[in-house]
Amino acid sequence: MGGVSDDLHLRFPIGRFERPDGPLDPATRAAFIADIEALPQRLRDAVAALGPGRLDAPYRPGGWTGRQVVHHLPDSHLNAYVRFKLTLTESSPTIRPYDEGAWAELPDGRLAPPEISLGLLDALHRRWSLVLRNMDAAAFSRVYVHPEFGHTFTLDTALALYSWHGRHHTAHVRSLRG
Repeated sequence: MGGVSDDLHLRFPIGRFERPDGPLDPATRAAFIADIEALPQRLRDAVAALGPGRLDAPYRPGGWTGRQVVHHLPDSHLNAYVRFKLTLTESSPTIRPYDEGAWAELPDGRLAPPEISLGLLDALHRRWSLVLRNMDAAAFSRVYVHPEFGHTFTLDTALALYSWHGRHHTAHVRSLRG
């Protein structure tokens, strides 16, 4: 059948990110932190479930390969971790965006074994979770400026975004099981 709805589902298998309206309640914040903590194992499990050659297939026509998605996650989450640390130590910092599509086309994004990025994601998420678990509500209300989008993000919003981001891309990898 195909069509716009099918393409949207392939692009956004868990739906589009929905920006929270205000501060997160403690239970929602804890659930998002749990997502951040669980991502490395969830992604590792999704990669392990793929058949031979599936990692180099695109998750949708014109999309990245599973390998590129696996390598994109630590690229993106390293940037997120730095954004959190800048926001916790500076007043409303302006973060530096990066060209994620160009990064995905570099040799490490197209050719590296997934284990390299899975290991990096393990270590990164252990560090990031330690920071997240020790932040209070006031810390989650701190903001950074994203010049590409022209507005501020609270760390609550960023937490929600990266919780979604990890689940979103893990769903892309899972879709490659065919």
